[in-house]
Amino acid sequence: MLIGIDLGGMSAKAACLHTNSLTERVRVETSASDGPQETADALAALSISAAKAAGIAYGDVEAIGIGSPGVIDSANGTVVQWSNFGWKGVSLGPLVAERTGKRVFITNDANAAALGEAKYGAGAKYEDSILLTLGTGVGGGIILGGKLFEGSKSAGAEIGHMVISHGGELCTCGRRGCFERYASATGLIRMTEEGMRAHPESLLHKYKKEDGRAGGKTAFLAAREGDKTAAEVVAQYIAYLGEGIANLVNLLRPQAVLLGGGIANEGEALLAPLREYVRPRLYVSDTYAPLDIVCATLGNDAGLYGAAEYARSRL
Repeated sequence: MLIGIDLGGMSAKAACLHTNSLTERVRVETSASDGPQETADALAALSISAAKAAGIAYGDVEAIGIGSPGVIDSANGTVVQWSNFGWKGVSLGPLVAERTGKRVFITNDANAAALGEAKYGAGAKYEDSILLTLGTGVGGGIILGGKLFEGSKSAGAEIGHMVISHGGELCTCGRRGCFERYASATGLIRMTEEGMRAHPESLLHKYKKEDGRAGGKTAFLAAREGDKTAAEVVAQYIAYLGEGIANLVNLLRPQAVLLGGGIANEGEALLAPLREYVRPRLYVSDTYAPLDIVCATLGNDAGLYGAAEYARSRL
């Protein structure tokens, strides 16, 4: 029996993975004000709660997998750096192992989500897939030959920080023109608000939020009503997303690119034009090496599935 934990800045979730399905999910609050010791205490207690909720004896738990934000040294179970919590060199895996008596394995949360989708979600029928999560930034993970690719010292697969526009928008990482500055929900909102300012007559204003700002759905909603400015924003966004995807596909040639995050909820309104944009930009035609671009299916459970599966892969 395996336990997966999805650690976040405000909460951590856990569940047991039993016969390829998650049991009842349990949750605990987390906070940057908690130090590593307190967080380890909370995660240890959470793992016990997960087993209890599943009706499983804690002694039957083989291992615990944790998907954590930040740069993770998965070989040693160390959070090398997690900016939101101000952590550097925190041996979270050993700390939780000391408290539980279990083997504990940690990977980056985006890697965990990619592994979860690859084994239990939309990527299950592919040996090679890439997950892109389109949220505040662009996260994701790479699966090659059915295995998670982490790179040297688990420092690879930082998909959002590939530059697609030299000298472009300043990214939080310090470089300019990063993929996530254009293909994230944040990037889409920025482009939508630029369109709103330039075109006060646009239907984009009809779908702004109560605070007057655009949301991730604003451009798509207005485009459905035939608004020209909205359609231009959507096309611009899809072009940026498509350029990044084409780069990844030409480099790694996966069988599928899986899209998660709120923007992926647009479904075929996003996917159909995105496929049309990517196809002619592939160095090797997809008639020779077929490529699927589809939505992820596990939603917020992807990290839980992936954390537990990561522990399985390391046993």
